[in-house]
Amino acid sequence: MRNFLIIIIIASALTSCNEYQKALKKDDISKKFEVATMQYDKGKYSKAIRLFEQLAPQYRGKPQAEKMFYMFSQSYYKTEQYYLAGYQFESFAAGYPKSEKIEEASFLGAKSFSMLSPVYSLDQTDTNKAIDKLQDFIDGYPNSPYFPEANSVLKTLREKLEKKAFETAKQYNSISDYQSALIALDNFISDFPGTPFKEKALYYKLDSAFQLAVNSVPTKKQERLANAKVAYSNLIKFNTNTEYKSKADIMLASIEKNLEQYSNK
Repeated sequence: MRNFLIIIIIASALTSCNEYQKALKKDDISKKFEVATMQYDKGKYSKAIRLFEQLAPQYRGKPQAEKMFYMFSQSYYKTEQYYLAGYQFESFAAGYPKSEKIEEASFLGAKSFSMLSPVYSLDQTDTNKAIDKLQDFIDGYPNSPYFPEANSVLKTLREKLEKKAFETAKQYNSISDYQSALIALDNFISDFPGTPFKEKALYYKLDSAFQLAVNSVPTKKQERLANAKVAYSNLIKFNTNTEYKSKADIMLASIEKNLEQYSNK
């Protein structure tokens, strides 16, 4: 009995495979659609895609086109081909604005672009595109069940941009270009007032101001020391228990010691 079942399973698989190969080669679009749907339902998305690609140019305007293009989009998404998925979902949403799947398609299209977002250190063109798509979805579907996830993904992407901007500004401090560091860190704090990197930015601003002051020419030293003292105050005002407190206090002591010579004069 067991051997008989194995034979039945093998025969069924071979029949299914032959049916798939025939559908690929023949021009019968109704048969292609039937087999593609069967492959999709079985979770064999790569096989389904090959048939959908053949069907797409001929299926527009047909009664089952909406279902076909939805499955086509989902197949790209399920196989992690996010660029193609994003394109197909956007095309589906534009082509079938009254579809019951429009909200899901709009969300998954935006999410597909977010999956293309690279690590923060690389070019963030795709991240900016994904942010725009997700914001459009949130604005268009404020009561959507996908809203929390869309908002969470959007937050993650924005933090990635913030991290890149912060690391770029911090880099000037790392290479001892303290004047450029102060400008870049000021711009960063201004551009991202609620950033989770604000404390770090304030510390590196203090460090840059301090290093610039203590290594300054005599004619600019007093002013730069005063600016460094303000930078210390801004850090402590932001967080009195900052993790940089001990380092900041050492810098403050040095700032005040250097300023004594001007008060004595």
